[in-house]
Amino acid sequence: MPVTKFNHPDPYKYQTGFDSYHETEAVEGALPVGQNSPQKAPYGLYTEKLSGTAFTAPRHENKQTWVYRIIPAAAHENFVAEDADSYHTRMTTETHKLHHIPNQLRWNPFDLDEKVDWVHGLHLIAGSGDPTQKQGLGILMYAAGKDMGKEAFYSADGDFLIVPQHGVLDIQTELGRIILRPNEICVIPRGIRYRVTLPDGPVRGYICEIYKGHYQLPELGPIGSNCLANARDFQAPVAAFDDEEESEYKLYSKFNNTLFAARQNHTPFDVVAWHGNYYPFKYDLGRFNVIGSISFDHPDPSIFTVLTAPSDHVGTAVADFVIFPPRWLVAEGTFRPPWYHRNTMSEFMGLISGDYDAKVGGGFKPAGASLHNAMSAHGPDSGAFEGASNAELKPQKVGDGSMAFMFESAHMVGVSEWGLKTCQKVQPEYNEHSWKPLKRHFVDPKKKV
Repeated sequence: MPVTKFNHPDPYKYQTGFDSYHETEAVEGALPVGQNSPQKAPYGLYTEKLSGTAFTAPRHENKQTWVYRIIPAAAHENFVAEDADSYHTRMTTETHKLHHIPNQLRWNPFDLDEKVDWVHGLHLIAGSGDPTQKQGLGILMYAAGKDMGKEAFYSADGDFLIVPQHGVLDIQTELGRIILRPNEICVIPRGIRYRVTLPDGPVRGYICEIYKGHYQLPELGPIGSNCLANARDFQAPVAAFDDEEESEYKLYSKFNNTLFAARQNHTPFDVVAWHGNYYPFKYDLGRFNVIGSISFDHPDPSIFTVLTAPSDHVGTAVADFVIFPPRWLVAEGTFRPPWYHRNTMSEFMGLISGDYDAKVGGGFKPAGASLHNAMSAHGPDSGAFEGASNAELKPQKVGDGSMAFMFESAHMVGVSEWGLKTCQKVQPEYNEHSWKPLKRHFVDPKKKV
């Protein structure tokens, strides 16, 4: 798949490399030389440390960034619960308020919403665990049509992995700016403040928030040192700051899946310089280097993992982010779509564009989704099975113009009230349309004789 081409250029500057140590200054000399916290920081700036892990986390896991800003982030009024009842209904992951269902679920495309901004356009679809215990994840849809004003937002609950499906996000973070389009992804770590504006109108997409750990590249094992997502293709913003004196801002905090708000009399986007390894980043899915079988059968879909958030058990993830991009299939004597299976992991799928090759019946559309929870049986629909079983097995490119993805988790996820009922997008006939038409092909050789 070629690198994504866009209609208009990205106006912002980036540093490249995943999980790298970066340093950047918007004003020459703003980064102290030789120490992190001098008695007086350059240009009268304040020194502030942003920690993404415990201070005593092992060196290879430790995430921290030093920022040099005009006013410390602590300078704000007290937080007050914001629209607590309605927002809590949309965002909660309390176990007793989620619906844990073994049925296969699929959603029609979610609506755009031009009436709300980013903060108020977040809707929980499914989730598991507890942010206060740093366990589990939340799967959200976002839909917005309005710019955030003099506002900023952060999640104290976990890292946001943002997957745009429609429209362009201009994300101003404390550490610099990111522009994000469909076929790209962005990760904004826990605690980093940002605002979202919409240069091309309404937006819609998916989010996987992890309450434990951070996203990282998967281990490659026998694959070797290259392929899948390569570290050099990830981009982190460079320092860029606003200098506004006595400017009123509203700061939103997502704290235990409840929205709080506080006032402050200065811009949150006043970081003049920073250095460290805890920062937002983006990645172009068109740069993913797909691998697969060149003989027979096909490997597990883990070969399509872009990012993973490991659990305490090696090889088992709080969340894996997996994509199914355009790719060549050449295996001989092989049923090429995904096989029928039951998985101890829960699988939430979304579609950014095009058609997914394992669902040809028309019910899985861009901006829609499906959930196959732990041990729920699933696989190709009847049309895909019949077509693949009788196809001429020649080299074939699948997925041209398509990009499907999966959030896969070791957690059994519950569906929110909004996701199950309020959004009115659940397809009650999903199972019936996909698998009920499957025909019996078995021929008992004894009966035949």
